[in-house]
Amino acid sequence: MVEVITAEQWRAARAALADMGDRFAELVRSVAPDAMATRDWTVADTAAHVDAIAMWDTLLGRTEDIPYPWSELQDEILATDVDTVYLLNDRTMAGLPERDTHVLIERLRGHIDELLRVSADVDPDRPIRWLGGSRVPVVGLLAHLTNELLIHGRDIAQATGSRWDMPQEYAGQFMDLFVRGMTRHGIGRVLHHDGPPNERRVAVEFRSRYTNPMTLVLDHEHVTLGQPGDPADVRIGFEPVAFNLMMFGRMGKPRAALTGKVRIGGPRPWLLPTFLRTVRFPS
Repeated sequence: MVEVITAEQWRAARAALADMGDRFAELVRSVAPDAMATRDWTVADTAAHVDAIAMWDTLLGRTEDIPYPWSELQDEILATDVDTVYLLNDRTMAGLPERDTHVLIERLRGHIDELLRVSADVDPDRPIRWLGGSRVPVVGLLAHLTNELLIHGRDIAQATGSRWDMPQEYAGQFMDLFVRGMTRHGIGRVLHHDGPPNERRVAVEFRSRYTNPMTLVLDHEHVTLGQPGDPADVRIGFEPVAFNLMMFGRMGKPRAALTGKVRIGGPRPWLLPTFLRTVRFPS
C-alpha cells in the first residue's frame, strides 16, 4: 500500500512546530539559564542542544548532503545509532559553545522560521538522509523537532516548577510522521545494537485516538511497516505524551502502564521486550 502525507497532516505538523517554538522560547526566557534542567545540563545547555537540532534539521531541509559543521563528522553521523547518539551530541555541544539563552532563543526561532520557509513548497514526503544512514521525510523532520521541543521543554519546566502543556496531537506526530516515515523510507543502521541478534519475527500494532493505526514488524534485525489487517503479536494502545515520555526515559514503564496511558495486549504480549531491545529511542 502506498502511503501519502495528507495536506491536513502537513498543515498540522507545520502549525505544531511554529507553536512549540514560540512556547519553548517563552519558557527559556522565563527561567534562570544556570538552573539545572537535567542531571547534566543547565537550561542554557538544553537550549543549546535544541538549537543545534533545529539548525541540523533546517540545513537538511535545504540539501541532500550532510551540511557544515556536521560534514566534518560525516563518518560518525552515518555510523550513529540510538545508543551512541549521545556521543554525537557531546561533540556537537562542544563545537557550539554559545550559552547565552537570549542568543540561543533568537537562533532557534530563526532556524524554525527558516525550516518552515524552505519546506513550504516541497513534497512533505521527500526523504532526507539522516542519522545512521536512515531516511526521514521532510514532514518527519518537523515532527522530530517538535518532539525535541516538547521533551526538553518538559525537562526545563519540571526542574524549575514552570508550567508546560504537551498537546497529545503534537506528541502523536512523532510516531505518526517521524517513526512511520523513517520506517517506510529506510531505517539504515539507526537501530543497530550490540549483543545477540534477534531471531524472532514480532509484529506490534500501535493504536491511539491521536494517530493513524500502525504495525511495526521486527523480523530478525529488520523493521518494516505491516499492512492493514495483518495479525499482530502485541497490541499497544497509548496516549502519545505518556508513550513518548516512557520511550525517551522520562516516565517509567510501570507508571505508564498503571495509569492506563500505555496499554499492552494481544495474543503474545510477552514478545514486547524482544521487540523493544531493537525498536528503542535515546533516553
